[in-house]
Amino acid sequence: MIHAKNIHKFYDQLEVLKGVNLHIKKGEIVSIVGASGAGKTTLLQILGTLDKPERNTESSLSINGANIFQLQDVEKDNSKEERTFKIFSWAGGIYSIILIFFLLFFRHTIETGLIGTLTYVIIFFPLVLVTIYMNRYFKKQSKKDKVLSNFRNLNLGFIFQFHQLLPEFTALENVCIPAFMANKPKAETEAEAKRLLEYLGLSHRIHHKPNELSGGEQQRVAVARALINKPDVIFADEPSGNLDTHSAENLHQLFFQLRDEFGQTFVIVTHNEELANMADRKLIMVDGQISN
Repeated sequence: MIHAKNIHKFYDQLEVLKGVNLHIKKGEIVSIVGASGAGKTTLLQILGTLDKPERNTESSLSINGANIFQLQDVEKDNSKEERTFKIFSWAGGIYSIILIFFLLFFRHTIETGLIGTLTYVIIFFPLVLVTIYMNRYFKKQSKKDKVLSNFRNLNLGFIFQFHQLLPEFTALENVCIPAFMANKPKAETEAEAKRLLEYLGLSHRIHHKPNELSGGEQQRVAVARALINKPDVIFADEPSGNLDTHSAENLHQLFFQLRDEFGQTFVIVTHNEELANMADRKLIMVDGQISN
């Protein structure tokens, strides 16, 4: 399911991850624990494609058979095409300034009739070419930029300590957002969102906004949002860190129920020893590495 090899990460001169190797099986619940600053959240963000590691010939990262580095390369694309775009941008800008200057001071000297028309065509033709090229470039880049984000939206779900629900939307609307981003039909999406909220015991709260829900209810809405696209992997970063003991215990049990019900893989960063010990495997991070 998840294969990570020789993952490194630097922030300036500080090496946060020092060659992490990791293999997580489908349907497995894995907890990652360790002291603050050990690199847990950084690793989770890289596994979740929210951050990029340093790259070398021995590094690799795949999720459910997809080569994440290749997807990131498509998104990045700092190649000859991008350099060509910059040259065209500068050339178009400079030519536009020259053109404006010319039209302000010399347009009255241009002959009328066919010769004048041809003169204007010749003057504006380079600018038209630049405009066409830039328009095509932006369309192409837009498609490239969506490759990784589409993979993330359809295959990965995220649960954070702070639920990050949008306050102006109801619970139902918040859950639907990832599916709408994936262009799924509204009726189908809302039906699935209602089913998830009912499964999570929130059928009576679907039209309530986040400020009308308790902390535990808000986190369950965030869980439903993470599940709406039926992702293969759920990444959770301190999911119960902002909850009271009772709500935290309910959330912990919920993860295992969801795994049994939907078959998702869970990768959970936590300081909660009870949750960490419940997992199928507990990985301990020490100074940027997974301790054996």
